[in-house]
Amino acid sequence: MKPLKTTFTTITLVLFLLFTFSCQEKISKKENLETSVQSQIDSIEGTIAVAFYSLSEPKDSLFINIDEKFHAASTMKVPVMIELFKQASEGKLDLNDSIVLKNEFKSIVDGSLYSMDIKDDSDDVIYSQIGTKVTLNDLMYSMITISSNLATNVLIELVDAKKTTETMRDLGAKNIEVLRGVEDQKAYDQGLSNSTTARDLMIIMDAIATNETINQKDREAMINILKDQKHKELIPRYLPSDVKVAHKTGSITGVHHDAGIVYLPDGRSYVLVLLSKNLKDFDKGTEQLARISKTFYDYYN
Repeated sequence: MKPLKTTFTTITLVLFLLFTFSCQEKISKKENLETSVQSQIDSIEGTIAVAFYSLSEPKDSLFINIDEKFHAASTMKVPVMIELFKQASEGKLDLNDSIVLKNEFKSIVDGSLYSMDIKDDSDDVIYSQIGTKVTLNDLMYSMITISSNLATNVLIELVDAKKTTETMRDLGAKNIEVLRGVEDQKAYDQGLSNSTTARDLMIIMDAIATNETINQKDREAMINILKDQKHKELIPRYLPSDVKVAHKTGSITGVHHDAGIVYLPDGRSYVLVLLSKNLKDFDKGTEQLARISKTFYDYYN
């Protein structure tokens, strides 16, 4: 019979080796992930930012160009949605109330009037409702799920862009700027555009998923709206159908973004933000960004 001390030493050594191997395997997986993602980014002609953050235990993350500034495009519609729920919770408005739909807005440069063009909007149905009453809930749903620009401008005028940015600061998003509605050409010409970083959108998505300063009922309502997203070219594109994604896309010339929360069937979840600008080939860039999303899914799963 072996002495007790020798047996204990052997067991300790085995456990140490198993722990070391486990740690090395995890490090190796993470290194492979970073290498794979960077290789995919390098294949894109343009500037890319990525933020990956696990919402489940153990915590995990990967950040690339996370503080690079990007034109926010339609991702700024998520802060507007959050501000709508915030003001509703404060009793300043009721999301079930209706508002007369108009198509006349003031430029932030000089207050001159401009209108939205149906040809430049992803929502053509809403234009038939101009002059009629539409509920705030319906406008918000269209703003997020089909990225209606007309609905966005009506809502951002209602809740105020400055207050929306202030709320993002309160959530911890320090650099995102919500300055104005969509298609304000005078503002655009002067460089006055909504902007964001991957870090800010990650913080905002994390807040929708977990932040207790937003009541749970509102968070669940926002997640359900985001899960109904109709534009699925990026994060969900190559993921299995049983994986649910609560997300918001955004695109303009040379720019394609997606920011969301990915929910796996086993209950785990993670935040993923993919931002791009100066894309030489929009379709190729979109394809590779969708592949990057699949890379993260394969790693996490």
